[in-house]
Amino acid sequence: MGIFSFIDNIQLLQAVLLTLGLLLLLAEVFIPGFGVAGITGIILFVAGIILTASTFLEALVMFLILLVILAVVVAFVVRSASSGRLSKTLILNDSVSKEKGFSGVEDMNVFLGREGTALTMLRPSGIGQFDGVRLDVVTNGDFIEEGTKIRIMEVEGRRIVVETIKDKEE
Repeated sequence: MGIFSFIDNIQLLQAVLLTLGLLLLLAEVFIPGFGVAGITGIILFVAGIILTASTFLEALVMFLILLVILAVVVAFVVRSASSGRLSKTLILNDSVSKEKGFSGVEDMNVFLGREGTALTMLRPSGIGQFDGVRLDVVTNGDFIEEGTKIRIMEVEGRRIVVETIKDKEE
């Protein structure tokens, strides 16, 4: 009676429980959810080990062997998903770029240099109005009172930086 004597004890029920448990654990890795598949897989996995192993040492050896099998299968599936046949169906290979007509944010560079009015106090962020368009704007740290004339100095994506328009007399 060696540590691998559990192999003689595996019958159809234990084989089904172990196989279903491993499949459900594998499914839990790739299917997002609440863990129902994983918990059910663990229960079936443990039930299969308990029904098959006659000693604690056999159960431990079985658990480790099945864990290694699960790790190998997961590694194979992940490798296949990243560079094999599965990658063609699971991974989006098209890119969204400006050249193809896609844009993640609205291009606000058209407002660069425009003058407007601070609709709210800018401390340092607030709302400015430029040619009838309300925009969320920020300053470079300055506080600007409501109603002050402002100019857009810099645009970085959705971040619009403004400064006070100085009177020519000052």
